[in-house]
Amino acid sequence: MTLASARLLLLASFSTMWWLVGNLSAEEPSARVVPFHGYTQAIELKLGKTRAVLCPQAGGRVLEFSVDGVDAMYLDEAEKNWQPGKPGPITAGRFDYGPELTVVPHPKAWSGEWTGEITKTKSAKLTSPRDDGGIQLVREFSFVVHDKFVGLSCKQTMTNISMEIRVVCHWGRSFSPGGGICVIPLGDCPSRFPSKYAMYEDSAIINVKATDERIRDRDGFLEILSPPRKPKLGFDTYAGWLGYVLPNDTVFVKRFPTFPDRVYNEAAGLTLSVWYPTGARIELEPIGPRERLKPGESAAFTEDWWLLKHPFPKDGQRLDLKALREQVAKQTSEMK
Repeated sequence: MTLASARLLLLASFSTMWWLVGNLSAEEPSARVVPFHGYTQAIELKLGKTRAVLCPQAGGRVLEFSVDGVDAMYLDEAEKNWQPGKPGPITAGRFDYGPELTVVPHPKAWSGEWTGEITKTKSAKLTSPRDDGGIQLVREFSFVVHDKFVGLSCKQTMTNISMEIRVVCHWGRSFSPGGGICVIPLGDCPSRFPSKYAMYEDSAIINVKATDERIRDRDGFLEILSPPRKPKLGFDTYAGWLGYVLPNDTVFVKRFPTFPDRVYNEAAGLTLSVWYPTGARIELEPIGPRERLKPGESAAFTEDWWLLKHPFPKDGQRLDLKALREQVAKQTSEMK
């Protein structure tokens, strides 16, 4: 590590500790029903300075995930006009299931009214309607704590309530504000794609030899520096996390399990996708492996979300990717 890198890592770690000091106070986690952004039955979870607001009334989503008032979610202002039973925009912390191109439509799970429940552990469980596509979803949200940092555990369970075999996969689809740099660790398993990513072109063409000056291969990462030529990108990395560094000097980190010996049943065998169009938002999409569910069978997948302090590069500078890797490994490692 160079002296400059060491200084940047020390600065990032010290800045993060300063930002989150007191985040783990003596208080216990709390959970309550609150009005939020036009919704009347949102569920707020809090622990210290970490806050999550959930939405059972439209799509079973995370409306806010913030630390000390800094929010990782992009929430459309138009959602304030939500009315029961009327379709509207579905933004912020969305989840879904796939495969994208062949999954049975499930509009009630995507945007309909769910059942919300605050559990005994001051966490929450959201349950989708039954009569929708043959798969019922349960999403459980709770705080996880590691090394004085608080993250949000998001567990989705898919249950086959039909009379037929269903083949599905977990699909995270959360929106964050645009304008940041998305970093994809490549891990130690070589990519199947010559470009190390797949770009979805027009007419359902998946281009695995794409080139784009806004996507940079550096120091064991792919950096998506700004909206690329085509917004939808796919990756086959097994590193098990991604980071999104925002201009407000924070990094939104998603950790999720990967399974190198299992089948991934998206069209290009993806473990992760990113949709980065020109505009106000980016979509960060962990993907789970294929689940072949017989009637009555279930499968679960968990994403852990963290929001940490990390400096956004100034003009002419680059992210210190090694420092970022070490910061993420230290501050958001999986619980033992």
